[in-house]
Amino acid sequence: MDETTKSTIIETVVARAKDLRPGIYIGSKYGGTTFVTDPAQPDSISLVGGVYAYKDYVSVEFSKGAEFDDPNGLLEGKGKARRHVKLRSLGDLDFKNVVGFLSQAFA
Repeated sequence: MDETTKSTIIETVVARAKDLRPGIYIGSKYGGTTFVTDPAQPDSISLVGGVYAYKDYVSVEFSKGAEFDDPNGLLEGKGKARRHVKLRSLGDLDFKNVVGFLSQAFA
């Protein structure tokens, strides 16, 4: 995946997050862009997820994704709490229900 595609996907995910929750704090941590509800609170409380670029995909990660409603089994990961979706194209944002999962993360 080329850098332009990665950047476009990341910018689109961030824009959709801001549309869903205009007051969301966009930070930078762990080599990616994070979504924080209240930067004055510790990450364990306010970090809801983030978006990260890898060689072949962009990952949108959700801190409490294991609790999400995911009837189509789109979320990946086996951790205690975190889940993610891997995006390989701009079309994957809709196909992998990124807005739906962001909505659940911000609820």
